[in-house]
Amino acid sequence: MGNRGRLIAPGGLRDELAGEADDAPVTGEPLAELAAQYGLRPSSARPGLVSYLTKVWQRRHFIFAYATARNVSMYTEARLGQLWQVLTPLLNSAVYYLVFGVLFKANRGISNYTAFLVTGVFIFAFTERSIVTGSTVMRANMTLIRALHFPRACLPFAYVLVEFQQLLLSMLVLFAIVLGTGEPLTWYWLLLVPTLVLQATFNVGAALIMARVGAGAQDISQLVPFLLRVWRYFCGVMYSIASLPAELPEWAKNVLSFNPAAVYISLTRYAIMATYRADAPGAQPYNAARCALFNAKKIPSLQAYCHPEITVSELWLAGIGWAIVTLVAGVLYFWQAETRYGRG
Repeated sequence: MGNRGRLIAPGGLRDELAGEADDAPVTGEPLAELAAQYGLRPSSARPGLVSYLTKVWQRRHFIFAYATARNVSMYTEARLGQLWQVLTPLLNSAVYYLVFGVLFKANRGISNYTAFLVTGVFIFAFTERSIVTGSTVMRANMTLIRALHFPRACLPFAYVLVEFQQLLLSMLVLFAIVLGTGEPLTWYWLLLVPTLVLQATFNVGAALIMARVGAGAQDISQLVPFLLRVWRYFCGVMYSIASLPAELPEWAKNVLSFNPAAVYISLTRYAIMATYRADAPGAQPYNAARCALFNAKKIPSLQAYCHPEITVSELWLAGIGWAIVTLVAGVLYFWQAETRYGRG
C-alpha cells in the first residue's frame, strides 16, 4: 500500500520509493558534515576525557544518593543491621589479637598493641572492601547499566563512597578503643582528615582499575579476595614493620613500609596514637647501645633511639604519590573502555 492508501502491484513499492527519493531535497552536504553541524555523534563513540569527567561531576548527587541508599539497604535483612559494619572488623581484630598477639607474640616492640591492631584492621578493611566491590561492580549492576545512560565511572565512585561512609561509622568505635586504652586526644588527630582523604582517593583509583578488569574476566572477583588476604600480611596490620628482625634487608623493609596500605595505616597510627609517635625510630637522639638492646629485647621505648628507616615526611610524600598516580591511572584505564560496559 502506498502513501496515498492505495494498493500497488509487486515492484511498485520500489518504484514509488525511488520516486520519493528523487523528490527529496538535495543539500549537497555529506552526512558526516550534517551530523557535525547539529552536534550529533555515534552513540557508541567514546566521549572525550574532559567531557567524560564533567559528566561524572554533574552526576555527583546521583552518586551520593545511590551510595547512601546502598549503605542503608545493605544490612536490612540482618537483625543487627548496620552494627555489622562495626562488628565485622572488631571480630577480625579479636581473632588477630589471639593469633598474633598471644600465640605468635607479634606485639613485641609495641606499647599499645590493642589500639595498634584495631587501627590497622579498620584502615586496611576500607581499602580491601573498596577493591573487592570494585572488581564486581560492573557485573552486579548490569541491569542498571543497560537500562540507563550515564558515565559508568559513577558506579565505582558510589561503591567507594559506600565503604567510606561505613568507615566513618566504624571510626566512632575505633576512637573509643584508642582513647580507652590510654591514648590522649591531641592536635595530631587532625592529621586523620588528610590521611583518610588520600586513602579514599587511592581506593577510587584502585576500584576503577578493578572495575574494568572484573568486567572483562569474571574469575577475577574470585581471585581478588585471596590476593588481598596475602597483601594484609605484608603491610603491618598485625605487627610493626620497624620491629622486624634486624637481619631482614633494609630494601625489604622499605618495600613493606612504602606499599600503599602500609603507608595509610602508618599515617593513621601516627595521627591518633601518642605511643606510636613516642616509640617511632628517630623520636630520640640515636643511641647505639639502646638500639642494640631494642633489637635484642624488643622493649618498645628503646626503639626511639634507633635510626629511622622511613621518616614521617617520606610517608606523607608516598601517600600523596600513591593517591594521585592510582587515581589518574584508574580514570584513564576505565575511560578507555567506557563504551564496552553493558554490551552482550
